[in-house]
Amino acid sequence: MSQTEEASDAAEYARQREQMVKQQIQGRGITDPAVLAAMRTVPREAFVPSPYRQLAYDDSPLPIPANQTISQPYIVGYMIAALALRPGDRVLEIGAGSGYAAALLSRIVREVYAVERHLELVDYARERLARLGYDNVWIRHGDGTQGWPEHAPYGGIIVAAGGPAVPEPLKDQLAIGGRLIMPVGHSRHQQTLVRITRTDETTYRDERLVGVAFVPLIGDEGW
Repeated sequence: MSQTEEASDAAEYARQREQMVKQQIQGRGITDPAVLAAMRTVPREAFVPSPYRQLAYDDSPLPIPANQTISQPYIVGYMIAALALRPGDRVLEIGAGSGYAAALLSRIVREVYAVERHLELVDYARERLARLGYDNVWIRHGDGTQGWPEHAPYGGIIVAAGGPAVPEPLKDQLAIGGRLIMPVGHSRHQQTLVRITRTDETTYRDERLVGVAFVPLIGDEGW
């Protein structure tokens, strides 16, 4: 591809990205300025496989390696906005997938730690994050239901897979005043987004938000 063609593609993706933010994100009620700015900046097309790149800004999930999916943009934006993050926060993501959500988070907070159980996706996400210069994101291969205790406590925890309950290790790793958002349900394919706020050492406040459908959370504290 020539430089002219690359520039043309980049301009078209930028146009689609702006349209996505206006229609799918801002247009559906997400107003957090940091989330909107991140979604205007991070190129979603870089995080989806080549055959699906032209669909990068559709309001839908898309296939990625390891038989997983990248969530639809609105849900990603909704979950991040629900955490009400601050610039100095450290955030934990469970289910790094292609790295797109971690890239968004990296534009909003100081540090992002992500756990992914598929080694293929660990490599996939790391390569893209490094190529795009997102250098405040760290990804490890492991059981996400155990979190990443070495860097706790976290001001926000986002879980991109559905489980029967919020894993206790993740609740333990949440900072006082921090928030966790996760799909929870008795079905592997239908859940409700639950937001948990840690109010003190032993107390958590639960809120049920919207119905969703995520891939199952696999691990010692999941399915």
